[in-house]
Amino acid sequence: MAAIILDIPDELADRLRSLSDRLPNILELGLRELDASSVTSFSGASDILEFLASLPTPEEVLALRPSPQFQARTSELLERNRAMGLSSAEEEEWQRYQAVEHLVRLAKARAALKLQQR
Repeated sequence: MAAIILDIPDELADRLRSLSDRLPNILELGLRELDASSVTSFSGASDILEFLASLPTPEEVLALRPSPQFQARTSELLERNRAMGLSSAEEEEWQRYQAVEHLVRLAKARAALKLQQR
């Protein structure tokens, strides 16, 4: 295990003293949050996720289409992959887009089932 020395404000140090046994977990969660907040490399997908989180009706789910911004970015990544391959950051972005697409397909499949059961 590595040791790290940090200079932090006194107020933050006071808050962290009582949590010293949980610092590795706190740092891990903070790093995950930082990674997740890279919305600039995930543009367009956050709108889709927010839409799904709003618990739309089955009809609204089935009507969902990607934004022009989302379509343009995925097309750009596909073209780059064909032409020269993706950088590691672009590959990660592509993986996130694929995960969102999978969620949308699941949501649409469930929405279609709900409509059939009515």
